[in-house]
Amino acid sequence: MSTLQISLAVVGVILLGLIVAYNTWTHRRNAPKRADAETRLSDNHSRFDPALDGVDVTNLPEHARTPLVDPLLDATPAQQGVSEGMGLDPALEASPADAATTAEGAAAEPAGRAAQQHAERKLALDGLIDAIATVRIEGVVTGDAALMVQPTTRRAGSKQFRIEGLNAASGEWETVRSGQRYTCFQAGVQLANRLGALNEIEFSEFVAKVQGFGDALNAAVDLPDMLHEVSRARELDQFAGEHDAQLSFMLRPRRAAWSPGYIEQHAAAAGFVSAAMPGRMQLPSETAGHAPLLTLAYDAQAAQADNLDQTAVHEVWLSLDVPQVPRSEDPFKRLRDVVQVLCEGMDGMLCDQNGYQLLPQVLDPIGADLQKLYDKLDSRELSAGSMLARRLFN
Repeated sequence: MSTLQISLAVVGVILLGLIVAYNTWTHRRNAPKRADAETRLSDNHSRFDPALDGVDVTNLPEHARTPLVDPLLDATPAQQGVSEGMGLDPALEASPADAATTAEGAAAEPAGRAAQQHAERKLALDGLIDAIATVRIEGVVTGDAALMVQPTTRRAGSKQFRIEGLNAASGEWETVRSGQRYTCFQAGVQLANRLGALNEIEFSEFVAKVQGFGDALNAAVDLPDMLHEVSRARELDQFAGEHDAQLSFMLRPRRAAWSPGYIEQHAAAAGFVSAAMPGRMQLPSETAGHAPLLTLAYDAQAAQADNLDQTAVHEVWLSLDVPQVPRSEDPFKRLRDVVQVLCEGMDGMLCDQNGYQLLPQVLDPIGADLQKLYDKLDSRELSAGSMLARRLFN
């Protein structure tokens, strides 16, 4: 073999090695960032998904939506005895815990504190957001007898339906319970929620349920006027539509994509915990029983991939459902803090719903608008985080 041939062979080997090295470096550079083995979350943990929309909830991807949850139907009887509140604001360019605080611990402004104290005194049914019928009985009816004839569903159309009894011993309205005795009942249907206002068909279904319950107890039923209640429902729905704020912001990697484990590792360090649905995590309130402050979500399919370390995620949603969280917990500040921590730790950037980068300063006017929104909700006795608000904006 000539010297020239040997030289060409050596050069070829060197070039081949350089190509292999470059491809390996490129693959590693572009591979999804993986969580540290020591801090990786257990694969048994479930993950979370967003709800809400940073500017328009209808344009969010399917995995970025949160299913409707009924705060009353999911509450325990003890929790159902406390009222809570929620809301929306078009100025925020945005369209899913008990927020009442004790008088000693209230940190909100006087108007907000008064509204929350009102919420503390009210049970689940409230004339502010419910059409209420009275079921008058003669004598006393046991809770067991009432439960046997109570409607099997707690909905009239898409609206919540509920029956309460006046406890003969305590003299207080409460959820009907076995072993108790009642001197009167009241039934209510919610006037509005995020699916719209109560309509004539839903009101008629409500009437049929109440009348059937009353007939079974041989009781007289005093029904509200349908036209009046439907009119109230439309007015309440209009207010809700003008004061509902669901904020979502996208985080995107600046360079290499993220793996699900890498996302969860950094989210956990910021205080998030796994939720019931794949691709979802939530930042819990410091107060037991309160709604989560924030929601973090990414592609649910990526969260269930066979190889989580090699699965690429290119966007993460951070969401705040404003009406669900009381002002006293300062959730918007927490949102900004979390954005900063995650962007720095994950080498990411804050973006709008279309993926365009946002500067942190754009959040300042949103925070100012939120304070105005809180004031409007307080003035309507629908303070953010209260049961009434959570029901209305559910």
